[in-house]
Formats: sequence, C-alpha cells, structure tokens
Amino acid sequence: MAGIISRTALSLTRRTPLLMSSRGAQKMMADPMEHATGLERKELEAIARGNDDPFNMRAVKRGPSTKDNPTLVASFHDSRLIGCVCHEDAFYISYMWLYKGEPKRCECGNWFKLTEAEDPFDFSKKK
Repeated sequence: MAGIISRTALSLTRRTPLLMSSRGAQKMMADPMEHATGLERKELEAIARGNDDPFNMRAVKRGPSTKDNPTLVASFHDSRLIGCVCHEDAFYISYMWLYKGEPKRCECGNWFKLTEAEDPFDFSKKK
C-alpha cells in the first residue's frame, strides 16, 4: 500500500505544471478567407457575393403547387430524389424521384417540377 502511494506521489511531482500564457491574448485570428482553400473558400466567396445557400441545402418552400404552377426544384442532374412532408403534423416523409421536364404529383396532391440549377460558384455571370 505504501508503495502505491509513493509511486503516485512521485508520478505527480514529475508532471510538468500547466502554465497559462497571456502573451498571445492580444492577437486575433486571421480572416478565414486568408487561409481557406478548396470548397470552403468557394463557399466563403459565394456567401460574400450574396448567395447565402451555395450548396442548396435549405428546404424548398412549396408554392401554389398546382399542375399548371408546380413547385420548382433545382438540380444539376437529370433526376433528383425529393421528400415531401405532406402535412404539418406528419411523422413521415414521402419520397419520390423527379425527372427533368415532367412535373410529378405527390400522394398529397402537391406538384413538383425539376429545373436546371445555376452553378453557385460561377462568378463570371453577373446577377
């Protein structure tokens, strides 16, 4: 028992004490644009230019959702899997595939249509 206590006390004295330094307290972090690269840099540039959702991650708000005026869903591909929360109190999501050019009706009666998405990182076009 005495050996365990002496080994513990000895190991505690060998540890280097934690020193708090206030030397760097006046320094600020660099601007994120200065050290960002790749997709992070493209995202920051798009946000700086006014596109607050460059990766189209936000949910699309349904419009009138009729056959003549469907809810438009942007996509870079010819098809896209979408989910529709049919009712506010629903505990499930109805998924369906949308194909470019053909409007599609959900089980709840809402209409959706796939449209061509703009490249969020193409800054050559002026909006």
